[in-house]
Amino acid sequence: MPRTTHSDTDQPAPALSVRVGEIDKLANELLQVESQLGANIPTTLWISDLHGEGDRFKSILRGRFGMLYQTCREALPNTFSSEKIQYLVRIIRRTEYFKDKDNYMDIQDVIFCLTEVLKYKISNRMYDVHEILKPEFRDTISRLLAGLPVPDPIFEEEIISRRLIAHLSLAIREVLLDRIQVVGDIFDRGPQPDKIIRILSSPAYNRIVDYVYGNHDILWMGAASGNRSLIAEALRITCRYDHFELMDRLGFDTSRLAEFASATYPAETVTGKFKAKTDLGRSMEKALAIIQFKLEERTILENTEYEMQSRMWMDKLAAMLKSGETAGLNDTSFPTIDLNDPLQLSAEEQTIIDDLANQFVTNRKLKRLLAFFFTRGNTYHIHSNTLNIHALVPSTADGHFDDFMGRKGKLLLDFIQDMIRRVGFNYIEGKPQKKQDQDLFFYLWCGPKSPFFGKHAMKTFERYFLLDKESHVERSLYWKDNMQTKAFKQKMLQEFGVKRVVYGHTPVNYMKGAKMASDDGVAINVDGGFAEAYYNRGHSLVHTPHQLYGIILPTPEEIKEAMKRLESAPLDIELIDEFSHPMKIKDTIEGKELMARRNDILQRIHELAKASGYDPKSKKKLD
Repeated sequence: MPRTTHSDTDQPAPALSVRVGEIDKLANELLQVESQLGANIPTTLWISDLHGEGDRFKSILRGRFGMLYQTCREALPNTFSSEKIQYLVRIIRRTEYFKDKDNYMDIQDVIFCLTEVLKYKISNRMYDVHEILKPEFRDTISRLLAGLPVPDPIFEEEIISRRLIAHLSLAIREVLLDRIQVVGDIFDRGPQPDKIIRILSSPAYNRIVDYVYGNHDILWMGAASGNRSLIAEALRITCRYDHFELMDRLGFDTSRLAEFASATYPAETVTGKFKAKTDLGRSMEKALAIIQFKLEERTILENTEYEMQSRMWMDKLAAMLKSGETAGLNDTSFPTIDLNDPLQLSAEEQTIIDDLANQFVTNRKLKRLLAFFFTRGNTYHIHSNTLNIHALVPSTADGHFDDFMGRKGKLLLDFIQDMIRRVGFNYIEGKPQKKQDQDLFFYLWCGPKSPFFGKHAMKTFERYFLLDKESHVERSLYWKDNMQTKAFKQKMLQEFGVKRVVYGHTPVNYMKGAKMASDDGVAINVDGGFAEAYYNRGHSLVHTPHQLYGIILPTPEEIKEAMKRLESAPLDIELIDEFSHPMKIKDTIEGKELMARRNDILQRIHELAKASGYDPKSKKKLD
């Protein structure tokens, strides 16, 4: 009997095989997109205005800003007392089991509780369990999560149980937080801005951090671009807080400045309202202030469109000194001011600022830090239906977006972002900068229509030298009042396509009854005065799939007192919103983009199927 053979016509056509292969790839991508749409939104933490408090930031970040307690509270039954949850929180923080006579739970109960917390966190978030769990207990924890039986020694051998608890605790800490939104101002006030940047840019956090520039970050970025008045100002503020160790860590040589300042402005002659506590700090603070005022007034004269002529004081000061009418001044020692040309730098001042400018633009340590801002930062960031900005979007008294340089609203912030990216590229590559861009950084630092400032003027000169305290007042503009009106909030939401606005910049004093969020939960201020120079407390904001809540952080003193009592520092919670069903990616702006991608993929699959002789509508082979 002849052997049956298949003809070439029985084999799939090459073109058909290609189409089938492409369909399979698209199907896989479609299923991944669908899984993403059905996943819970990421658990996100907001923090703002850290202002150089590196050690405190590290300490509180280790405890995830109070998120651990709240997560356990959400994951475990309501029958659990707050004391039992605090006990479990301490176990997770220590990554080890210990007995507590007041809240005793045996090892098996603790294992089951920690399993529930971990299951709650990874459910519907598409985590790769193999990445989260270390190999030694990966299979056991996977079985616990799935509700499958585990070997008896897990509960019978205490050493094994304790190691399992350690692994569960580490896994919970790994998945506790999905995103960190930092709403600006790492620099100035505190002594360790470099430490904060190193933490945020480290492998442990870099991939989950989104950063929005604050005005103090803008100050340092503008200085790094070569803007000389901002160089003087950044170092003046550093000297104002006597942060000589910071300058040493960054590799700045300020010996020439120190020698000049000590000789020209001896501490006993510095009678203005200078804040530095050391004699050298006061002398350097004043020397840099005078250089700063001369240079920034030149910028104002060269950029009339900034409309900042009211900020020019050097001619007025020279006139007072010339006439001897100095009764309104608290300081009359100005040996470097030429009364006939007050904006002229002395030869020594010129040498010093030339030296400092060269150091700023070439300092490798500073460049490594600021590269994080220039490459990762933004003027605004949208995440899970929320607009994140540092301070404001410029607006008018009657509740409209204000115009600056022919732009307003989102277009203005986009324009500024393009400029910052351009300056950042030139800075990192060591290329020349445009003076127009360098000058704009000065305006963004202290201009009345800057989205990072929001006051009618920065009264540094007046606060230093004028006795009249009325002249020291920096009047806030219209953002705060406008964000209390329904009409302007709606305008903001429409302009950026969001449902909430989160910002910082101006501290909210919780101790005086101020709340983080507006009554409707649309406007949320996350600046709680984290730095010692403010309220030393701080706020954070947490968005889980189930809740949006603010955390009022403890002060260092409250933390120390709690440690003495072997307790966790108490946290006050401001509940802003609750969701009857877990919030999904499909409910967000990111979800809309994914749905558009899903529809495109599906359309392409149908086109390929039809070309292959398959009708998606009838589900039959075409003749």
